[in-house]
Amino acid sequence: MPSLKSIRTRITSVKNTQKITRAMKLMSAVRLRRAADAIVAARPYARGLKELIAELGRRAGGEGHPLLTQRPLRRVQLVILTSDRGLAGAFNTNIARATERYLYEHKPDHESIVISVVGRKGRDYFRRRKVTIHREYPGVTSQVAQERAEEIVRDAVTDFLEDRTDGVFLVYNEFKSAISQKVQVERLLPVEAAELPPGAPPTDYVYEPSRRAVLDRLIPMWAQVEVYRALLESIASEFGARMSAMDSATKNASDMIARLTLMYNRARQAAITKELLEIIGGAEALKG
Repeated sequence: MPSLKSIRTRITSVKNTQKITRAMKLMSAVRLRRAADAIVAARPYARGLKELIAELGRRAGGEGHPLLTQRPLRRVQLVILTSDRGLAGAFNTNIARATERYLYEHKPDHESIVISVVGRKGRDYFRRRKVTIHREYPGVTSQVAQERAEEIVRDAVTDFLEDRTDGVFLVYNEFKSAISQKVQVERLLPVEAAELPPGAPPTDYVYEPSRRAVLDRLIPMWAQVEVYRALLESIASEFGARMSAMDSATKNASDMIARLTLMYNRARQAAITKELLEIIGGAEALKG
């Protein structure tokens, strides 16, 4: 049985760890509320803009803009959104598994699949597995999410227009609630056009100053909004996963403290009983 001193040391260590996990839980809860408010505010605009771009793609057709051109997905790029920090449960692990599943299931469908990683955790994970990383981006906070979205879209559009890739997909955690996140794999480029209703004529809008000028402005803007929304989803999901993980860690620390306290009391009682037996044995020996 461990000594009383070692048990006391372990109890003190677990209590200190519990203070840290409780503080991290509270901090994540505060940040989660802000992140959740941001994503709830961003979703309607992103959804409306996506519907508009899909409708424009249907009416303008593939010849309307290079980013509307549908070509065989021979070379695909996955943009993976992870975090810079751990202690967030299965947040990063789920993204990594979804990416590996896509690489395994779609390898016969594409000539090549490259990955671009946002966040240190995803970068380190794939580096350890000797997977070539096309581009690396630092982790994202709410303050720099807009700038990072512009950078990601600029690189993705350049690769697509220069015929280095035929399709770009986002892999991220969609925020459902504080305890629920769902991994999504969504196509970013080329733009998915809305389906033409049966019997409807393929009419187009009147553009001012020109169709190409309008689409040159709207499509990259939509792509930036879509990546920005995905980044906000990822940020909120990270805080929710970390809050849940730290809550579980705090409860586990309480259970461990209770078990160690019981072990300490038993060890202490055994030591006292042993000392009493030694005293009684010595007294009996003196009588004899």
